Amino acid sequence: MILSGEKKEEYREVKPYYDQRFVTAFGCRWLFDGIKNGDMEPPIKEILFRNGYSKESPQFVAKCSLIIGTGKQEWGAETDKQYYVLKIHEITEKKNC
Repeated sequence: MILSGEKKEEYREVKPYYDQRFVTAFGCRWLFDGIKNGDMEPPIKEILFRNGYSKESPQFVAKCSLIIGTGKQEWGAETDKQYYVLKIHEITEKKNC
């Protein structure tokens, strides 16, 4: 759905595992100050999405920004649950798709 342009967001649970991953990807200051206070413009970073662990797994790179918010049920989110929301701006690379 992301590759077709139909789905514009990807969701991850707000928990320590993703805190660390997003600190690495987006930077500590942004994650713990800007995103939680809402007072900083979200940076746009390239994120690798991969379906599986094999070298042959389908994967793509997309330019994304990150916020904390609720998601859309039709895209896999639970009602009224807070998520890290990766907003997908542009797909820049595809492999094995």
